[in-house]
Amino acid sequence: MQRKIIDILVIILGSFIFSLAINVFIIPADLGEGGVTGITIILYYLFGWSPGLMSFILNGFLLIIGYKFLSKQTIRYTIVAVILMSLFLHLTRNWTIDINEIFVNTVFAGLLGGIGIGLIIRVGGTTAGTTILASITKKYLGWNISYGLLFFDLIVVFSSYFVIGIEKLLLTIIMLYIATKTMQFIIEGFSTKKAVTIISRNPDEIAQNVNSKMNRGVTVYSGHGYYLKEDKNILYIIISGQEVVKLKRIVQAADEDAFVAIHDVRDVFGEGFVAMDS
Repeated sequence: MQRKIIDILVIILGSFIFSLAINVFIIPADLGEGGVTGITIILYYLFGWSPGLMSFILNGFLLIIGYKFLSKQTIRYTIVAVILMSLFLHLTRNWTIDINEIFVNTVFAGLLGGIGIGLIIRVGGTTAGTTILASITKKYLGWNISYGLLFFDLIVVFSSYFVIGIEKLLLTIIMLYIATKTMQFIIEGFSTKKAVTIISRNPDEIAQNVNSKMNRGVTVYSGHGYYLKEDKNILYIIISGQEVVKLKRIVQAADEDAFVAIHDVRDVFGEGFVAMDS
């Protein structure tokens, strides 16, 4: 119960932040947007129709589609997000900040939009619209939600060319890229970790030093080289970015010819890192 309350509070915050991105930075600069929000903004530019009301109506139709593909909890959280976002879009419709540089609008619209949607998705909801489509492509095609959302958003954005013109269109694309990277950062975690794969002639010495000097666990895989068919022990280690230099020194001291591959990973759960959310 406590977890659900926290989730709802996060959705409220995310919806409010996203609404600020629309009313304070996007509409005053005549920029576009992606997805259903982008369609509502185009309708606002053309006919003066309320983005909050149109967002509620259009997202309602997409929720019917999403109901077949998303979990019950996701649907419940999405309904909450859609209602709150429509409400906040209406309540903040007259909020303004005096900004004379359109690129400032572009950057902060991207940052706030990415943070808002990222917070909602992180707790298991969506903002309906193309976010539902992105969630469906992740479930059935394995697409990253952030890039799936960017794909569908760009379809709407390019359509807005006939309303906002080429310059505002290009700025909108920059804004969406910023929003996508920000959202990915929010969804996938604040702390980037490194996954390290090591193939060495002295795996035991490396593993022992990693255990004793870095206090990190080491997973050992059995493998063999294709050319010589020699059996090898392959080490797999998760460390923080700050520990990379220390690990390199341990490996080089044990085997200067060791093969080391380092990859970025996010949201590492378990002993030695962070507890998994319930």
